[in-house]
Amino acid sequence: QEASHRFALPTSGSGGAFKQENFVLSTSGTDQVKGVMTLQGDALCQADVNLKMPRNNQLLHFAFREDKQWKLQQIQDARNHVNQAIYLLVNRDVNYQFKTGLEVLKLMDAVMLQLSRARNRLTTPATLTLPEIASSGLTKMFTPALPPDILVNFYINLNKLCLTVYQLHVMQPSTTKNFKPAGGSVLHNPGAMFEFGSQRYEVSHVHKVECVVPWLNDALVFFTVSLQLCQQLKDKISVFSSYWNYRLY
Repeated sequence: QEASHRFALPTSGSGGAFKQENFVLSTSGTDQVKGVMTLQGDALCQADVNLKMPRNNQLLHFAFREDKQWKLQQIQDARNHVNQAIYLLVNRDVNYQFKTGLEVLKLMDAVMLQLSRARNRLTTPATLTLPEIASSGLTKMFTPALPPDILVNFYINLNKLCLTVYQLHVMQPSTTKNFKPAGGSVLHNPGAMFEFGSQRYEVSHVHKVECVVPWLNDALVFFTVSLQLCQQLKDKISVFSSYWNYRLY
């Protein structure tokens, strides 16, 4: 229940995870990229990014269009899984009596599966290829439009909201004989190559900035505690089951 409260959907009134929260994304020691993000539940409703180009120190600024929001699928999925776990627990009459230990074990396994999936969605960001990032709807969210040599990606990693900015350069025909397209990855490194729109690119610079989202941190703690409680109940049921199975009559 505590974990589920952290993922509460927007409703009228205030409080909970659904209020708008502003986060400043940056890294210590460098000011190449700075971002201010507004998170509301599972949606990034505003994003403001400043990028200092290494080659000429030119400052680029781009922000979400006012009519756009970006859904963070990881948060959406985690919320669905924890709500499914709660549904499994409450979806029976209040006076229901469990008949066997096996019945309880099966219920705990089903609940633990949903809790594990919820946690994994936050701890394991999607691996994407660079063409997938380039063709993502995220590239069309900004005004002014992103230049063709810039890619961005947002994702959740554990309790952090992360922004990755990739700077690209076009590969000249003379250099494409060594072309090796990169596979899927959470974070691509400089030197990664890909083809998009009949043009070949290489990643020249990568900037990753992040910040902790406190209520995601709470949710991860509650997932861990919940899984431990389920396991403790399973262990106790198993002990008593073996006692009843093997006692002498």
